[in-house]
Amino acid sequence: MRNFTAVVGLFVLVLVAPGMKASAEDIPNLVGVWGGTNETVADGFKLKSSPRTVHITEQTDRRFRGHFDYAGGHKEIFGIIFPDNVSFAWVATISKGQVQGRILSPNHIAACYIESGPEATAGCSDLKRTAEKP
Repeated sequence: MRNFTAVVGLFVLVLVAPGMKASAEDIPNLVGVWGGTNETVADGFKLKSSPRTVHITEQTDRRFRGHFDYAGGHKEIFGIIFPDNVSFAWVATISKGQVQGRILSPNHIAACYIESGPEATAGCSDLKRTAEKP
């Protein structure tokens, strides 16, 4: 009977464990200044490489916000870290596309922007944390 109880307990743990929520300690902290290079392609300018600096100014659990400046202006961003603690996404109110990203290490992320339509653009930034505080 004791073995049966142990087997049932292990079986339940295997079924339940994948659905358990990550604790706050498991959620990566993205707050800081991230810098690197943005590689972009579009009809209007073909291929372009430019420096990119992203400021993540605040984070509450999986939700974060920040901003970055670019040649055409300033964008406020709002994002979320997915439950896998590796993938993230952000949007900006003045953008037609969205960013999908991956946390490659605690101080290294990749963020890729995709926009379809008449102004279609695709680009990725390889970013490393340059400061812990924005």
